[in-house]
Amino acid sequence: MFSNKDLERYSRQIILKKVGVLGQKKIQNAKVLVVGCGGLGTPVIDLLCRAGIGEIGMMDHDKVSISNLHRQVMFTSDDVGKYKVNILKKKINKINKKVKVKTYRVKAEDNNLGKILKQYDVIVDGTDNFKAKFLLNKFSIKYKKKLIIGAISKFEGHIFTFDFSLEKSPCLKCFYQGEPSEGVLDCETDGILGPTAVITGSLQANEVLKSILIVGKDLSSHILIIDLLNLKFRKVLFKKRKGCICENI
Repeated sequence: MFSNKDLERYSRQIILKKVGVLGQKKIQNAKVLVVGCGGLGTPVIDLLCRAGIGEIGMMDHDKVSISNLHRQVMFTSDDVGKYKVNILKKKINKINKKVKVKTYRVKAEDNNLGKILKQYDVIVDGTDNFKAKFLLNKFSIKYKKKLIIGAISKFEGHIFTFDFSLEKSPCLKCFYQGEPSEGVLDCETDGILGPTAVITGSLQANEVLKSILIVGKDLSSHILIIDLLNLKFRKVLFKKRKGCICENI
């Protein structure tokens, strides 16, 4: 049950016909893992915790650097040199004490990701390299999870939504049939405008909440391409590829 204070906190969500008290309960019961707590991960974490997510896991081995501050919205100058997940846990506690927080101060690898990922309902990719994205894709297929992938560079963002509990769902490798070369959608080499990260991450958070509430249209079988330089949004359809690792879902 929700206390009067809870009802007041989430009142602007609860009055939405597609949310209501039952929808807020779904959000409260959900468990989300965010892998990569940077430009994409921080707006996702911030918005989900404010929305009242029940449990959030955060996986990142990195420390805050001064070059992060223009786009990683939950960090300040005082956080430079400190581990991201440690800082985020403290800040979440100030935003919403009722959110259960688990931190994993490790790099996502083949030998650790599966046992962590399988504990959660929805997986959010906030990583900055395709090796990690394909690893998340692999284990999300294995454990039939919902996976929201994001990628950013310059003025552009890409978002994918997969639900691997569904037989018809394609996967990331259906779209990228070969591994992209190093530097593709890499903000370290190409640069990134801060709002590109925040807007893309906010849209990922929106996809997470829609998937929990089971409302609206998601991006299943599509990539959303966001061009913020020219203010263009484009959805591109792609299908499950024969011989892909997701073929036997």
